[in-house]
Amino acid sequence: MNVALWTSEDAEAATGGVVFGDWTATGVSIDSRTVNSGDLFVSLSGPNFDGQDFVADALDRGAAAAVVANSIGSDLPAVVVDDTMEGLIALARFARARCGARIAAVTGSAGKTGTKEALKLALAGSGSTHASDASYNNHWGVPLSLARMPAGSDYGVFEIGMNHPGEIAHLAKMIGPHVAIVTTVEAAHLEFFADTAAIADSKAEVFEGLEPGGFAILNRDNEHFDRLAAAARVPGAEVIGFGADPRADARVTSHEAEGDGTMVSADIRGHALEYKIGAPGFHWVRNSLAVLAAVDAIGANLELAAKAMTQVEPGPGRGTQITVETVDGPFAVIDDSYNANPASVRAALQVLSTKTADRRVLVLGDMGELGPEAVSLHVGLAEAISAAKVDVVFTVGEHTGPLNDVLPAGKRGGHWPTAGHAAAEIVAAVRPGDAVLVKGSNAMGLGTVVRSLVERSR
Repeated sequence: MNVALWTSEDAEAATGGVVFGDWTATGVSIDSRTVNSGDLFVSLSGPNFDGQDFVADALDRGAAAAVVANSIGSDLPAVVVDDTMEGLIALARFARARCGARIAAVTGSAGKTGTKEALKLALAGSGSTHASDASYNNHWGVPLSLARMPAGSDYGVFEIGMNHPGEIAHLAKMIGPHVAIVTTVEAAHLEFFADTAAIADSKAEVFEGLEPGGFAILNRDNEHFDRLAAAARVPGAEVIGFGADPRADARVTSHEAEGDGTMVSADIRGHALEYKIGAPGFHWVRNSLAVLAAVDAIGANLELAAKAMTQVEPGPGRGTQITVETVDGPFAVIDDSYNANPASVRAALQVLSTKTADRRVLVLGDMGELGPEAVSLHVGLAEAISAAKVDVVFTVGEHTGPLNDVLPAGKRGGHWPTAGHAAAEIVAAVRPGDAVLVKGSNAMGLGTVVRSLVERSR
């Protein structure tokens, strides 16, 4: 049974708009193509479209009402506001204010979405938990996620992304978290920042939104821990460090690969725990410590949260492991094609290094938004590729070309400008018994390579 999320009266109180009709909405949508029956459709506009053009389609699909900037007729259910984006933000602020949930915000250069999903699982055993969908972490994704939060939620988990200074502060203040996690600070979005210290300062903006008595959960293994901790203490946050560092408050004491997962022993602020994560790689181990530290800080059940870690699995394109059965035998694909920066590539290579295979194969596309350091950061991956004992490397894009040039000749599988050019030849080169990691920024379109490899299945 769907529960009322927005009434016409609440929408009017939230936005200060003019309401037409008496209606109740059970969801919120900004896309007329995927609107569900009962949704409140917010008709956002962009540089190339006017959201109001899609209101009729949304209502035809079953939307309960629409948020619009111009009247659509007194006989149609709507709330008319001056600006629909500001209307969505007003709904978000109202939803946050009416909800007594304990709130967590997750940001960082890598691992945001996986950590957010793991925290959602970890809190679900302790109460009703709302979390942002997918990677809804930007200027429209955060308010949309807040506007979708039921008033009776016990916990809320929200992801915050950025690629320019100032973006996180605005979103963090809207969320008002009790706990803020910074997964890591790495060379990502360097196109828009002077260095990683500047990136750390932008991530630290999340502390500006912390509720009084809040917690900052920070990567103790990261070189910018002290910088972040100092920033967190300015608004009075309690700092909790996580990682392998002996000084960490949430610390891994041992970990061992087990099947497609990892067995972990950890000390979470004095609580000894043993648990299994349903995903391989030390980056999952480290981020699970952040999750459990957040659960403890927020006052939820730590033991239930640890048990929930077995349900953790990589999302689509974020390390999903696929076995492709062919007439000549199987090969393995690690689909990590959704995004890439130097830290996440190294983490993915560590996972590849644990695979038992005839050959370890890397398909690497460009890492985006690295600015003037792009070439050196790509070339700098050669050492990690060697350490992972990769046998063959296929490279795609502009900046992976110089990396290809410095690899030993025997490891070079080929270089292409685009995934479309590369897919057929990579598929032809992969053999039964191989373990293939496909990694690159989403704009490189390496999902094409993954799909082509999977299509070899008999």
